[in-house]
Amino acid sequence: MRRGLAIALKDLRLRIRDRSAFIIGFVVPFGLAGIFSLTLANADEGSFSATFAIVNRDGGQAAAGFEDLLRSLDFVTLRTAATAQQAERLAEDGDVDAAFVIPAGFSASATAGRGGEIHVIADPQSDVGALVARSLAASYGSSIDAVQLAVATAISEGAPPSEAAALAERAHAVPTAAALDRNTTASQLLSSKTFFAIGMTVFFVFFTVEFGVRSLLDERERGTLARLLVAPLRPSWIVGGKVGAGYVVGLVSMGTLVVATSLLLGADWGAPVGVVLLMVAGVGAAVGVTALIATLAKTPQQAAGYTSLVTVVLGLFGGTFFPISQASFLSGLSLIAPQAWMMRGFQDLASGGRVGDIWPSLLALALFAGVAAAVASTRARRLIPR
Repeated sequence: MRRGLAIALKDLRLRIRDRSAFIIGFVVPFGLAGIFSLTLANADEGSFSATFAIVNRDGGQAAAGFEDLLRSLDFVTLRTAATAQQAERLAEDGDVDAAFVIPAGFSASATAGRGGEIHVIADPQSDVGALVARSLAASYGSSIDAVQLAVATAISEGAPPSEAAALAERAHAVPTAAALDRNTTASQLLSSKTFFAIGMTVFFVFFTVEFGVRSLLDERERGTLARLLVAPLRPSWIVGGKVGAGYVVGLVSMGTLVVATSLLLGADWGAPVGVVLLMVAGVGAAVGVTALIATLAKTPQQAAGYTSLVTVVLGLFGGTFFPISQASFLSGLSLIAPQAWMMRGFQDLASGGRVGDIWPSLLALALFAGVAAAVASTRARRLIPR
């Protein structure tokens, strides 16, 4: 055991001297996380705004309700236009993203169950603003349809048609069956700072730990492995020492990045106990997978190439650079990558989850680590000449 530890300490000293562990394990992932966070800082801060104009030629209750809806939206700046022609000029000149024209008789027609129209005039250069305007008009139209349906149902059940207006007012006053709690839903979304801090940490830990078994190939190529075999050392001690050095470097790298991104970038990793457990399991999976890939090579150069290729593919596939939850097929298939399980576990914690929520990720990572390490250990011993 002490001899294996001595080998691990020797490899750690070599790794620290060439500064590669510091660059790959901290500088590059922290730098990329910072760049991505700054570049996409406004993507999750609700910075969208739109300027709309409205021409209310009706003045009735239904038209007033739509105007009140627009004024209640915090991302909308509402301007009043006198005529439809003025509203159209504002949209064509780009002064507003879109304009709404409510014709005379809209409220009376909607209340009587004959329907109505809200005309939307969009700025041709404002795709998003125009889409939001059409969605708002369609949404309000749906609520009018619901009121009309309620009034028609009441009349069919015996209510006098003369009370249609009063019935419409009562229908408008009925609260919605379900409402969106924006405070709650917002708290479940990861900020760009947190997502990229997690993604870059998970992605680069696989590069940080891969030198363990690869150094075995380095020593065999340089002839220093023969000197180790002259000493009373078991092959398992040699392999264990080198893998252990990679594990320690990976764990230190992840821990440093968690602390640094939290303090300097404002990332929120969630419950510390869960983060530590995921780090321990995740680094183990990274060591096992990269070690297995390295044992498939015959030279250190091949090992580096194989490991880099597989790590990049699995990292992209595992969602370390961009979320893949919207692609249902890839979302399920990506779980063959340990990076996907690490991302899932860290994101669960960062979105307010508890330690109990990450047990599936921990078990999956433990399975990756155990199977890959067992196969890699067997193959690594074959690299040691008898």
